[in-house]
Amino acid sequence: MMTRSGTFDARRAVRWGLSAGLVMVFTSSVGMLEAFDGRMVVDPILSLGYLALLWFVPVAGYRASVTQALEGMEAPEPGTGNLIAGLMTGAAAGAVLGLFTLLTTAVNLRDVFIKLSPLLNDLLTFGLDTGPGVILMFVIVTLLGLGGASFHLLTAITARRLVLAVEWVVIVALLERVFSQILRQIGLGSLVTQVYRQGGLRIWSAIGVAAITYYLIGRVKFPRSFVREKLTVPNPADRTRNTLVAAAIVFALFGVLPWLLGSLLSELLSTVGLFLLMGLGLNIVVGLAGLLDLGYVAFFAVGAYTAGVLTSPISPAFAPRISWWLAVPVVIFVSAIAGLLVGTPVIRMRGDYLAIVTLGFGEIVRILFLSDWLAPVFGGAQGIRQIPGIPLGVTTVSGANPKTIIYFAIGLVLLAAWVSWALQSSRIGRAWTAMREDETVAESMGIEIVKAKLYAFVVGAVFAGLAGALFAAKVGSIFPRSFALLVSLIILVVVIVGGMGSIPGVAVGAVVLIGVLGGPTQPGLLQEFAEFKLLIYGALLIYMMLQRPEGLLPSVRRSRELHQEEFLQDAWLGAGGEEPDEAAEAPV
Repeated sequence: MMTRSGTFDARRAVRWGLSAGLVMVFTSSVGMLEAFDGRMVVDPILSLGYLALLWFVPVAGYRASVTQALEGMEAPEPGTGNLIAGLMTGAAAGAVLGLFTLLTTAVNLRDVFIKLSPLLNDLLTFGLDTGPGVILMFVIVTLLGLGGASFHLLTAITARRLVLAVEWVVIVALLERVFSQILRQIGLGSLVTQVYRQGGLRIWSAIGVAAITYYLIGRVKFPRSFVREKLTVPNPADRTRNTLVAAAIVFALFGVLPWLLGSLLSELLSTVGLFLLMGLGLNIVVGLAGLLDLGYVAFFAVGAYTAGVLTSPISPAFAPRISWWLAVPVVIFVSAIAGLLVGTPVIRMRGDYLAIVTLGFGEIVRILFLSDWLAPVFGGAQGIRQIPGIPLGVTTVSGANPKTIIYFAIGLVLLAAWVSWALQSSRIGRAWTAMREDETVAESMGIEIVKAKLYAFVVGAVFAGLAGALFAAKVGSIFPRSFALLVSLIILVVVIVGGMGSIPGVAVGAVVLIGVLGGPTQPGLLQEFAEFKLLIYGALLIYMMLQRPEGLLPSVRRSRELHQEEFLQDAWLGAGGEEPDEAAEAPV
């Protein structure tokens, strides 16, 4: 039964409040509050632990207080009903967290839940006695729910400015290592201690970042919209000139980037480049052609082992000891052959069956590299060691100098991005898109499905093989454990979260997931997340599938395909209930 007072739904508010309370209980139980508490976001009032604990409460307060418009009636004006709903949401969430705190204080549950430590209880009660601490936490959580609901009373631009101001405070605080390194490199190292403390922003620095962001939103055209406007001008001559200028700026930025970031961050960025290169290849297979490949890491392993066998002086089978430059064409050829070997047997499979077969192929390749049977060729569990770097005349580029290896990662990524962009608009790219939407219809229209699938597997395998060759030169040794199934899954998550079929989306996914959270075994920028990154991967993937399946930065075509029903419904309503015309039915 729906209970209403004005324009708020009490049952909905309680439901959202209980959900927020359970999120806080889960965050506390897995140890996030305790693990993150040592890192400040705004010193001294907010740590990363409390941010991870409380962030969902204002979101729940906002969602619970959304006014529901009845059919045929105008939406009610925001008012006290919204605030009451947010207050109830926060109170319900605070009650759940309070009961959890009382339970863990009174009963020792550490035999079952090892993260429920006395330190956790101190954090949940702010170091006070249990009673006053629980009351204080309840008040804070309730006010956060009320604060989330109060956004309904603001104008749209004001609410957007406030949200982005808070987001940028968190971003600048969490990227402390990046901004501090840049300030030191440009000779402003003295400002670091004035802006940051204990890994987070000082309170006055946070206020300054929030104020600047609030002022700029809506008043200043940000780079993305400015660049898009310049690159899409009607005049072809102006468009060409602007494109060349933008390319020169990008190359100049990449040229100084390693110097600005230093060795540690350059190493991190080179890892991002490797996963981005593989992500661009998998984006062709999954995002454009619609072929769900769960064994993609096998191509990465093929490229790495091919480069290792050809360049290492102690290769188990033979030691040609050729240059990395001469090994790259062989890597491309072998990777293409591997793509054909995978694509040919599964040419008539689709969906889940294709995923299972490619998953098996990935495991077969890893086991073969690990086996004693092929140990004389690939070294077995001992792998291949002493792989030389990339010779450049007077010096050799290797992982020992991350500032140089990053240039090769950037170069291969730009090459792969250009090839992907060119293929999207080509004949084979349009064939992939048609095949992704409906393979049967595409075949009936004259598209050669066999060739299209093989081309997708080959191109994707070549990209992964190049990433493997660079990985071998960067690390200097390769072992079968570096090519586990988890690598394939994380690359797939990068493509899905960033946006399938979108080159900028894959780049955003790689930066967020690999650069910030970290790869399968590689640390990310936020080392505090190392223990929980797979949990965050899973939660983020579930959210994206339910709420934003097109990804963070989707391609226009893919976004329209996923929201075709909404588009047709809007077109029908816009036509006054009449049938939409053909242009509305089939957006391009």
